[in-house]
Amino acid sequence: MEKRNIPISLPSMGVEEWEALRAPIESGWITQGPKVKEFEKMFAERHQVKHALAVSNCTTALHLALIACGVGEGDEVIVPAFTWVSTANAVIYCNATPVFIDIDPVTFNIDVTQIANKITPRTKAIIPVHLFGLCADIDYIKDNFPQLKIVEDGACAAGSGLRGRPAGGLGDIGCFSFHPRKSVTTGEGGMLTTNDDKMAAHLDMLRNHGASISEEQRHHGPKPYILAAFDIVGYNYRMTDLQGALGIVQLGKLDKFIDERELWAAYYSEKLKNISWLRTPVTAQGYKHGWQSYVTFIDENISPVKRNDIMEVLQQKGIATRPGTHAVHMLGAYANKYGIKPGDFPGAFIADQQSMSIPLHNRMVKEDFDYVIAALMDL
Repeated sequence: MEKRNIPISLPSMGVEEWEALRAPIESGWITQGPKVKEFEKMFAERHQVKHALAVSNCTTALHLALIACGVGEGDEVIVPAFTWVSTANAVIYCNATPVFIDIDPVTFNIDVTQIANKITPRTKAIIPVHLFGLCADIDYIKDNFPQLKIVEDGACAAGSGLRGRPAGGLGDIGCFSFHPRKSVTTGEGGMLTTNDDKMAAHLDMLRNHGASISEEQRHHGPKPYILAAFDIVGYNYRMTDLQGALGIVQLGKLDKFIDERELWAAYYSEKLKNISWLRTPVTAQGYKHGWQSYVTFIDENISPVKRNDIMEVLQQKGIATRPGTHAVHMLGAYANKYGIKPGDFPGAFIADQQSMSIPLHNRMVKEDFDYVIAALMDL
């Protein structure tokens, strides 16, 4: 088979996105404004929540969500040990302590059965991650730990769901990413979701320097020359209207994108099922997978070579791969600060060393998928 070059991910954009930028550029309103507001309304409706508030990225969304939940110095926040580093970083931003919990080796999500052992009088919140687009078991957490504020890290989970309910409204606050590796993108960008009116109002001020009203509200009000009141210290975590315009178009394609990814994920799973050393993703009944990534697990006890060697072979064939993500407790900033050893969270450690994401995006065609499958079967 002729060599192909297949990136791990590629945003799916076209003429519609290009044309969507015209309105904010011609209007001159390119910071947070009407396009962001329209994007927020669409996102809230799609995810069945009362409020959606756009921000600069998912990391800033996590930071604001924790502040809105009252997390501060001396508090503890439970996070999975296998996730992108920003999940834990957001806790540090609040001068709180991240408390790591191991993962379920099959789903890669937080092992909810281990939560009880980590709760102390200082535990204020938990950040279950919907990793790779598969929701964590929020219902278990709500039923068993009602005292905890739940911040959903749905960076990968736009369009995902649990038992008929979309991600983002399962806990107290949801946080989403629109990075180019996600199903829909605005370049960078994020979204906060909540059904709590008071939290929404607080988040709205926090993302805009602590201002009592937005710049758009002030500009179009009767006295635009009167500055807003600033009664709290906030941040400049706003999304631009250029990004909002892109988001409107992209969000309109979300369900189509997920349907396509689900089809090709099933194709991968069927074609790869006889490779004994390669475990493919599993979706339990009642879960709607968003398929941000297709993450496999390599059993190095029986694989022909180690995971990194397999990734190198695939790279030479033009197939980009990545580890699923990293084990945060193994990163220097956390291992050194808290004296954590790799083996302290064995599930996260093994996932860090043996997970492998293979290409899955909406710019791929059947020949690309077949090329990846053939390369894996040839190992």
